Amino acid sequence: MGRNSAFTPVGLTLRGQPVHRIVRTLGDAAYMLLKDWPSDDGEENVTAVKACVDAISGQIAPEQFRDAFLRAADEAGIAALTVVQR
Repeated sequence: MGRNSAFTPVGLTLRGQPVHRIVRTLGDAAYMLLKDWPSDDGEENVTAVKACVDAISGQIAPEQFRDAFLRAADEAGIAALTVVQR
């Protein structure tokens, strides 16, 4: 798989930031989870970080990771929307 593996994009709105972030790849998601996430001590966050590593190494599909990522966003109070591409 690798860091550049894509999944259905997710738009995020982080508190205190005026700009929306769009996460399209496992690398984007890993960066968000490790650098920009508001809290790293939630159960869903830990699950999402592990799922990201698993997806990068090819053990699970990127879309399976995406599900864990969305649960972590919900846990952290981050608004997340599916981005529809035209």
